[in-house]
Amino acid sequence: MSLNVIDLIKGQLGPALVSQAAAQFGESESGISKAIGGLLPAVVGGLANNSDNPGVLDAITNASSSGILGNLLGDSSNNSVISNLISTIFGDKLSGLVNSIATFAGISNNSSSSLLNLVTGATVGSIGKYAADNNLDQSGISSLLNDQKGIVSSLLPAGLSLASLNIGDWAKGYKFDNDDAIKTPVAEEPKVDVTRSTTSTETYVQGNNEGGGSIWKWLLPLLLLIAAGYFIWKQCEKKNTTTTTSTADSTNVTTDSTATVTSSDTTVTTVTKVDENIDLNGTALKGYKGGMEDQMISFLKSDGYKNAANDDALKDKWYDFDHVNFKIGSADQLEAGSEGQLQNLVAILKAFPDAKIKIGGYTDKTGDEAKNLKLSADRANFIKAWLGKQGVGAQVIAADGYGSKFATVDASASNDARAVDRKMAVRFAK
Repeated sequence: MSLNVIDLIKGQLGPALVSQAAAQFGESESGISKAIGGLLPAVVGGLANNSDNPGVLDAITNASSSGILGNLLGDSSNNSVISNLISTIFGDKLSGLVNSIATFAGISNNSSSSLLNLVTGATVGSIGKYAADNNLDQSGISSLLNDQKGIVSSLLPAGLSLASLNIGDWAKGYKFDNDDAIKTPVAEEPKVDVTRSTTSTETYVQGNNEGGGSIWKWLLPLLLLIAAGYFIWKQCEKKNTTTTTSTADSTNVTTDSTATVTSSDTTVTTVTKVDENIDLNGTALKGYKGGMEDQMISFLKSDGYKNAANDDALKDKWYDFDHVNFKIGSADQLEAGSEGQLQNLVAILKAFPDAKIKIGGYTDKTGDEAKNLKLSADRANFIKAWLGKQGVGAQVIAADGYGSKFATVDASASNDARAVDRKMAVRFAK
């Protein structure tokens, strides 16, 4: 029997890591566990589909010495090798995968994106370690990955299929659980078969089909109980909201050419926002109703961009990122959960290929202004470069840092109050 690489990985994604990830991302442990259960087979399938790709094989070969397994929650989200690898194996289907997992697990797109990085790091690191321990060259790694193609779909948790993950045509080569049932009519007493693996993570429940027809005596009540519990959980989940600090004027507008802010109300208030599905031409993006994605999509659908005569007609309207943040003092390390909203922006740009944008970076009024200008410019250019790696670089025509030029909160205010001025934003451009 071929080695199931899930056996190599499950020790890295056990209950301890699930608890840590839930605390770090602000999600429930059950949601994190469901997301990992869906992402793991997708990542293994993506690697298997690229088993002859030199870049993929190099990443796995070098992973054994990178130390990524020792700090999955820290390194994987900011590891450029992992980010590039994810782009390679999923391409333009990446945002669809992130959205599907977020919906399936009941978590935000930001958490889904961060978990994708984490699971990819755990997978690549585990396979790389196995290859090093067993003296496998790249040809051996390629064969190991190829062996996974026949079992990938069987590793998915109930309620999820490769087709539902929006990962495109490459999934067609994998066997689905109901393929045989579709092709072959029932001509005799059917055998009870279990096609789902129970080894993908430590959070899966081991099943047993021994007992023939008597299985329904206990299975049916159990399924009904699970269904009832899931319904109650979903109802409770609908009540959960995310609290975000923002200015009282939700349409705060800044300009490129002046230091004025059209909103005179700088009082910081607490606004309750609900993370929900935002429709992008039939694809659901996780975001706030009235948030960045919702406003940008509405503007594009209204032909506001198409009808804008020139850049001057667009330069006064900026859309603040709700979730994109950098680590303190850093211009090249995003905080966990930031890539989810950047992936949403990628999806929007790909849906509207004629649209052009500009990135802006901002700081509060504290510190040396020359350093603030450099930091904000470096951050804006980092996002511009990141978007370029996702295949939409031609649509990002500029990235500028404004330092504290448009900051509205006094330097003597509390750190929480000044947070409104430390932001990244995007506007349409021509």
